[in-house]
Amino acid sequence: MQIFPRKLNLLPVIAGIVTVGALVGITLGVWYYFSPKNLQVGYAPEQPVPYSHRVHAGQLGIDCRYCHSSVEVSQEAAIPPTQTCMGCHAIVKADSARLRKLVASWKSGDPMEWVRVHKLPEHSYFDHSVHLAAGVGCASCHGRIDKMEVVEITQPISMSWCLDCHRNPGPHLRPLDQITNMEWEPKPDQANANVASVAPPKHCSGCHR
Repeated sequence: MQIFPRKLNLLPVIAGIVTVGALVGITLGVWYYFSPKNLQVGYAPEQPVPYSHRVHAGQLGIDCRYCHSSVEVSQEAAIPPTQTCMGCHAIVKADSARLRKLVASWKSGDPMEWVRVHKLPEHSYFDHSVHLAAGVGCASCHGRIDKMEVVEITQPISMSWCLDCHRNPGPHLRPLDQITNMEWEPKPDQANANVASVAPPKHCSGCHR
């Protein structure tokens, strides 16, 4: 005697299809929405002191290396110490309420606790000095900092994004004396000028050591 209708035999098949479909949908959703493009780009944390790159690097034309002094010789670009800021602000707008925490840091000797914006995973190795020596400009990775009131991430800084550049570095290279020039644009005779001397690694050990 048959208790259940024959069409119920399809129930396990339907359940399997629904489960697989849900897993695929979740995987694709996580892969896309939790990618660096969606999680990193646009990140602009609030800093303890409202520092404007638009004013300092843009309007005043201060070179990147004045504050990020080790960028040409070290893996790290270096965050400027309070003394660098106060080299100007001990005289310029020293009484500004916006600089209260900076002045307090200077007087106490306690460092400013700036919030890092660009940070690679610890399993990745990146050397600023190597990239600058090859002719990669600051704007290629950090965007037009000179136009940013608040610094934000403009590129996904993912492995695929880095590899795209390593496989075709030409569009990102410029003369070494133009590394920090945010407004530099290649002329026809300058395009890909440094490509012949640049051989970025494309194997895993280049960035994962």
